[in-house]
Amino acid sequence: MKHGKKYTDGAKLIDRSSLYESAEALDLAVKTATAKFDETIEVHVRLGVDSRHADQQVRGAVVLPNGTGKDVRVAVFAKGDLAKAAEEAGADIVGDADLVAKIQGGWMDFDVAIASPDMMGFVGRLGKVLGPRGLMPSPKAGTVTMDVAKAVTEAKAGKIEYRLDKANIIHCPIGKASFGTEKLLENFNALLDAIIKAKPAAAKGQYIKSCSVASTMGPGVRINPNKVGSGAVVAE
Repeated sequence: MKHGKKYTDGAKLIDRSSLYESAEALDLAVKTATAKFDETIEVHVRLGVDSRHADQQVRGAVVLPNGTGKDVRVAVFAKGDLAKAAEEAGADIVGDADLVAKIQGGWMDFDVAIASPDMMGFVGRLGKVLGPRGLMPSPKAGTVTMDVAKAVTEAKAGKIEYRLDKANIIHCPIGKASFGTEKLLENFNALLDAIIKAKPAAAKGQYIKSCSVASTMGPGVRINPNKVGSGAVVAE
């Protein structure tokens, strides 16, 4: 694969054979984010679990201390007092059957979907539309809840969801390059702490197999998997 000059120059700053400390890796990710836009810094974590087994699933959500740097658009499925609470909390659009119909018609101008439990009968019809996009409300992610106002506030503040893909890897954004290393490290630690806490009882051996960070257009930087999170050592 051929890369541009900026990518190639950035890659020269990174020792591919090294496993970096978290702060140093994030500093390199920021330094190699040289695009004309404010690049997102992403984390990729490969876990020692098998996502084919129900008892080894890893999924949850965490509010990043410094947010994501993105203006999050929130859609809420609710009615009555809960709909009013969602609107007051800052939801971008609130509805029930009408919102379901709007999405079925092709409207998808939102980043997070939240639903009250009584609305899931309607929302379930959108499984084939929302599921593949990772937008289906879920109790595990805190997006199916009676406290829709709190869910909206958290989503706007920078709550992100993490989940395994088919290769047992979690991919998550933790902020923008403009945040700087210190704020990105706080967000990184919050995410890794949550992932470590979510370790399934059925998981055996080393849980965090590998970890890397990269900017949107930059090269990946590998992090020592035994030294991630707030001082946790996760090798066994």
